[in-house]
Amino acid sequence: MRFAEKIESIKKEILGKEYSLSIAYVSEAKSRELNKKYRKKDKATNVLSFALGKNTGELVLCKSIIQKEAKSKKFGKNFPELLVFLVIHGMLHLNGMKHSATMEKAEEKHYEKYFGGHRHGLFRDQSRSGRIFKRRKKS
Repeated sequence: MRFAEKIESIKKEILGKEYSLSIAYVSEAKSRELNKKYRKKDKATNVLSFALGKNTGELVLCKSIIQKEAKSKKFGKNFPELLVFLVIHGMLHLNGMKHSATMEKAEEKHYEKYFGGHRHGLFRDQSRSGRIFKRRKKS
């Protein structure tokens, strides 16, 4: 299955067949502007989810932020892996999920099902008000 087909399959599973989803890339400046306007957070972010209607939504991704996070190994994923994970994360938000253990399990389930990945030792990062990943130490 090709990448786009996997994303479409995930979309159908999480949001439903009739859901119309658009995905847009924006600059750090635009990400910051949107995050400040809609979330009252004055910083660029990796993904924002916007429900536009009952069966319509948009994910706004900031490629440069995602590249920086992947390069820093902060999430324990390379760029393509992190991009897919954030698309799944955004879709779950569009489906009404809030950050929780239930959401983390759903993220893991979808990521593993379609991409055979796994999440590395989760911990909370209060400065970002979200979760980040840390690689497990080899024994």
